[in-house]
Amino acid sequence: MLKKIGKGLLKALGIILLLLLVAFVVLYFVYNEPLPEGKQGEEAEALAQKMLTAVNADAWERTNYVEWTFVGVHEYVWDKKRHLVAVRWNDNKVLLNPTTMKGKIYKAGKEQAHDQEMLETAYAYFINDAFWMNGFAQIRNGSPELRAVDLEDGTQGLLVTYLTGGVTPGDSYLWLLDDTGLPKAWKMWVGIIPIGGLEVSWANWETFSTGAKVATSHDAGIADIALTKVKAYQTYQEGGYDEDIFAPILE
Repeated sequence: MLKKIGKGLLKALGIILLLLLVAFVVLYFVYNEPLPEGKQGEEAEALAQKMLTAVNADAWERTNYVEWTFVGVHEYVWDKKRHLVAVRWNDNKVLLNPTTMKGKIYKAGKEQAHDQEMLETAYAYFINDAFWMNGFAQIRNGSPELRAVDLEDGTQGLLVTYLTGGVTPGDSYLWLLDDTGLPKAWKMWVGIIPIGGLEVSWANWETFSTGAKVATSHDAGIADIALTKVKAYQTYQEGGYDEDIFAPILE
C-alpha cells in the first residue's frame, strides 16, 4: 500500500515538474527578447546626458545621505559622501565600508564576532537594492558601454552594459525614456533571470529635499518592487540622529 502511495506521489510530482517545464518553455519563447545591438557614439552620449539631466544627477552627487526600505525587508542608511552604509534586515544590522569590505555586525542590538559571509551578504543586498534606487545615476560608474537603440515606437532607448563591477558584471539594461529623458521603464538582460528583455517600470517619481529624483515603484507585472520610507538629507542631525551612526567603523 505504501509503495503504491509512494509511486503515486512520484508520478504526481513528475507531472507537476513537467507542467512547470512546459510553462517555462512557453514563457521563454513568448517573452524572451534578444539583446538589441544599438550604436555607440554621440547619440548614445547625448541620450545618457538627457537622462542624467532629467533625474537631476548633479543633485544626486550633492546629496550626502539617503535612507530607504527595499520591498519592506531591507532598510538602509547610505552615507554617499564617505561611501558607508548601514543595512538592516530581520534582527541583523551591518555597518559596512563597501570599498574595504570591513565593518561591524550586530544582532538584536549586540555586536557580533567578525563574519565575512555576513558582510558579503550585506554588500550584495546593498549593491542590488541601491541600483533600484538610483541605477540611472550609475551609468558613468565603471565605464559601461552605452548604445542608442532605435525602438519600434520611433523613439530611442539607452542600452547600458556593465562589463565590470557590481555583483553580476555583464548585465545589460535598456532604459526607456519619456520626452524629457525621465526613465519610464527598463528592460533587463541579467544573469539571474533566464528570460531576456523583461520590462520593469520606473514610476511614482518623488523629489528629495536635495533636488534629486527617485522612482519609488517598479512594476514587473508579477510583482511590485517598492521603495518606502525614502528620504535624503545633508547631515546626520537632519536625519534625526544625535551622533554619527558610522562612528564605530571609523575607529
